[in-house]
Amino acid sequence: MPEQTSSVEAEEGEAGDFVTGLARGIAGALFLALPMLMTMEMWYLGFYIARERLLLLLLVNIPLLVLLAHRIGFEETFTWREAFRDATIAYGIGILTSAVVLAALGIVGRDMPASEIAGKLALQSVPASIGAMLARSQLGQGTGQDDDERETPYHTELLLMATGALFVSLNIAPTEEIMVLAYKMTAWHAMAVILLSIGLMHGFVYAVSFIGGHELQPETPWWHAFVRFTLPGYIVALSVSLFALWIFESFGDSSATEMLHSLIVLGFPASLGAAAARLIL
Repeated sequence: MPEQTSSVEAEEGEAGDFVTGLARGIAGALFLALPMLMTMEMWYLGFYIARERLLLLLLVNIPLLVLLAHRIGFEETFTWREAFRDATIAYGIGILTSAVVLAALGIVGRDMPASEIAGKLALQSVPASIGAMLARSQLGQGTGQDDDERETPYHTELLLMATGALFVSLNIAPTEEIMVLAYKMTAWHAMAVILLSIGLMHGFVYAVSFIGGHELQPETPWWHAFVRFTLPGYIVALSVSLFALWIFESFGDSSATEMLHSLIVLGFPASLGAAAARLIL
């Protein structure tokens, strides 16, 4: 009888933890995705963005959510099947949260074509789902010492950086300011932004004693972390920035120089997002 009681209590505790995780997911989706939910460029993009590009964005978001779920899901996951379940739930939270907010703000309504509503919800669900998945690390209490001691494979490190870069890029890539800055930028400005991006990214993770950063041992060469993590991380940030600018059709009829400058401009916040992702995840 005591064994049955303890089993029931354990199941109730797990159910309570999962419900708490869902609540945090909704809060994370609102808190982290609200700037995009209230951005005019994102509303218009849901209407005119090429559907094949939008589909590609949705497909790319799935493995990133699965990776995040395996690392910081709504509850501790031990298999990739459980991680995929949590990723699906995060996507559902992202869609539901986006629908409620956009409907409350009058951005979507019954008088709109179904394709426009679907496009707006699909586009907004990507950052909202990432925000829902990040809620555990941002709003939760953590899982204790085990998380701090978890060994992260190198390829997972890069994927986490890509997730952080993507989340930040989704905030900024659709705005016109990127193209304005790229138009005004000179070659010297571009070089300065590149050096600033790399320097801050390296400092965030390795030089500053942030929780989650990689503390270098005294015998480790100074260039090891820079070559192994910072430079590849910046390349990942630039790749994600290029993907975001292409998805949102931000290049338009820009010249090659303006396109390169746009990539460098967006790469600046994307690199900080990549560094921050490793610190908080």
